[in-house]
Amino acid sequence: MNDQETTHAPERPVRILVAKPGLDGHDRGAKVMARAFRDAGFEVIYTGLFQTPEMIANAALQEDVDVVGLSILSGAHMALFPPIVEALRAVGRDDVLLIAGGTIPADDIPKVKAMGVAEVFGPGTRLQDAIRFVREHTGHSTPTSTT
Repeated sequence: MNDQETTHAPERPVRILVAKPGLDGHDRGAKVMARAFRDAGFEVIYTGLFQTPEMIANAALQEDVDVVGLSILSGAHMALFPPIVEALRAVGRDDVLLIAGGTIPADDIPKVKAMGVAEVFGPGTRLQDAIRFVREHTGHSTPTSTT
């Protein structure tokens, strides 16, 4: 094979797990984000409502995701995020990009980030801003072509 005959395996799309931890029964925002990520060319796994930290971590492991997105509106983020981070660590998936969305007060955002959440996308976040953040922080700055 000469220098011009290089083969490259096609790069796989970013895989994102969108999860609703705890007893929060509102998932419209999570579904909007999941669809936006899918429409941007990412593979999206939506776990549904009422996920435990262990369920989220096991899904992240089984689905071999690059990103875990937590959506929470209940106000229980300070109680739920630490066990989720610990559960991810316990299954060896503390390497994922962990992001969060929902109603997380501005005063709590530095605390949430100190727990290991890379970014928080609250109400009013432009979908393109979240997509851009994920692309930039997973090394996928451009969408993967499916043609």
